[in-house]
Amino acid sequence: MSAPVFALTSLMPDLPAGPVLVGRTPLVDDRGAFARIFCAEALAEIGWPGPVAQINHSHTVRRGTVRGLHYQLAPHAEAKLVVCIRGAVQDVAVDIRAGSPTRYAHVAAELSAETATAMYVPEGFAHGFQALSDDVELIYIHSAPYQADAEAGLRHDDPRLAIAWPLPVTGLSSRDASFPLIGSVAP
Repeated sequence: MSAPVFALTSLMPDLPAGPVLVGRTPLVDDRGAFARIFCAEALAEIGWPGPVAQINHSHTVRRGTVRGLHYQLAPHAEAKLVVCIRGAVQDVAVDIRAGSPTRYAHVAAELSAETATAMYVPEGFAHGFQALSDDVELIYIHSAPYQADAEAGLRHDDPRLAIAWPLPVTGLSSRDASFPLIGSVAP
């Protein structure tokens, strides 16, 4: 049996060190399937900054729910590998790097357990998603530990971001709804 592979596709091809869609090719046989979630060697090629500091799991009950757009302020900025292990989401990364030619531009990709896709979100990007199915589960692999006093976010409905969520937003935390609009406070 050969080793599972990653297919890496830049979501911002004109911008080095931007978000990358990670296709995970599972090995399938009569017993089932096996797929690699994280490979430091492969992810180092696209900018993974170092060891894994934290792994988190989220479960979103209802389709239409939006979580995010979250990020950590410097010096606690983090890279993430977001892996969908159940259901499907529209995953979004927003460039918040000062001086970037694509500041406030976003990319979106559907991640699903069925297609074994993940998104690499580098430091300097806010991240969020919308559940496209009920009972969605994600695994987040972080390059830095969470720091509550460094937590920040952007509003999912900020007109400057112009994110076209595929479904009506039917669930949102009070914290995510209270993030300021860009221009009120710049990240």
